[in-house]
Amino acid sequence: MEQYIIRGGKPLVGEVVISGAKNAALGVVAAAIMSDEPVQLRNLPVISDIEILLRGIAALGAIVEKQGEHGTRVIGRPIHTCVADYDDLRKIRASYYLCGALLGKYKRAEVPLPGGCNIGSRPIDQHLKGFEALGAKVVIQHGKIIAEAERLIGAHIYFDCTSVGATINVMLAACMAEGQTVLENSAKEPHVVEVANFLNSMGAKIKGAGTDVIRITGVTSLHGSTYSIIPDQIEAGTFMMAAAATKGDVLIKNVIPKHLEAVTAKLVEIGAEVEEFDDSVRVVATKRLQHTNIKTLPYPGFPTDMQQVMATLLTVAEGTSIVTETIYENRFMYVDELTRMGAAVRVVEGNSAVVEGVDKLTGATVRALDLRCGAALIVAGLMADGITTVEQIEYVERGYEHFPQKLRELGAAIEKVDSDDQAAIHKFSYNVVG
Repeated sequence: MEQYIIRGGKPLVGEVVISGAKNAALGVVAAAIMSDEPVQLRNLPVISDIEILLRGIAALGAIVEKQGEHGTRVIGRPIHTCVADYDDLRKIRASYYLCGALLGKYKRAEVPLPGGCNIGSRPIDQHLKGFEALGAKVVIQHGKIIAEAERLIGAHIYFDCTSVGATINVMLAACMAEGQTVLENSAKEPHVVEVANFLNSMGAKIKGAGTDVIRITGVTSLHGSTYSIIPDQIEAGTFMMAAAATKGDVLIKNVIPKHLEAVTAKLVEIGAEVEEFDDSVRVVATKRLQHTNIKTLPYPGFPTDMQQVMATLLTVAEGTSIVTETIYENRFMYVDELTRMGAAVRVVEGNSAVVEGVDKLTGATVRALDLRCGAALIVAGLMADGITTVEQIEYVERGYEHFPQKLRELGAAIEKVDSDDQAAIHKFSYNVVG
């Protein structure tokens, strides 16, 4: 089993380039099969979730051709089935986007129920509600979502709760429905806007993405496109916090600063220096950081995907901080892992954590229980005295491209090793200590 071993206590210094946005790319890859013409996708992140989805659409019959490390050419014309039987699709949350894409184009879809990180209840009822409003019959059978319709007809759909996944999925189906569809209480996240922009580049007619009302006029077909994925705001935020946590000085390049405003505001509030440029941000921390309170909210609020890393940063801040999670109820599973490293964090009332700042964290063996938990524990390891071992790193590799390599280029002591390779572990420990 592979794991990361980290020697903490070194400030991160230098420059890092952010990869394409995972959550945007997953929606875009699914949407790419809706055109019969070639679609060129650029700046795709090299992560396991994207690889699984690309193999999944290839199993449907689509042509998938890699073009360099970050480029892929997709042709949907040869698709010969609407039944997604590729087993690995069950491991990722975004497999459900194939339902909207296939239903929109072929009026039928059979897709495994989504997997992904166990961060709490993530029902798909709003997805199904949207499909049914467009005229589809939807059932859940044998672990699959099965949706079909003779025709899809535009409708006025109000989401009972704001859902990024439902907004994207219903938007995929609606862009090839007859007439106009109006989606109210839509999610406003940058990756919703990105999928809408990509669909529009193929000839869809979508207006209002990024607001809570999206209007879609259906088209009969979509054409080819060449499209580059936006930078990943969560990866960027992770490196921003890692720089502050290690009292470093890092220039984070290939970012959209506006997408990072909530993270930037909190870092400045606790005492870090953040300098914004057109497509980069620089984070510098030279002193002990101060406490604060954070509350996760849908965009443009503080992102739930940043909560765990921010809380980790606050474990060594001066004073007491309160972290409130409003999106997912299981986002505090990482607390026990941080406690192993000497953090003083306790969960209260289920959705809040009280973080008492301590002088330092110490290295320990911990487990990445989900993607963002894994990132938080790596940052904790970079902050800690001694050696930290992070297990179950497959979660991390679902969402961060070349994470250890990028950290090493900033001066971090981190290696990916096999847990059975005691010689490699001993060599790392000896080298970093010696």
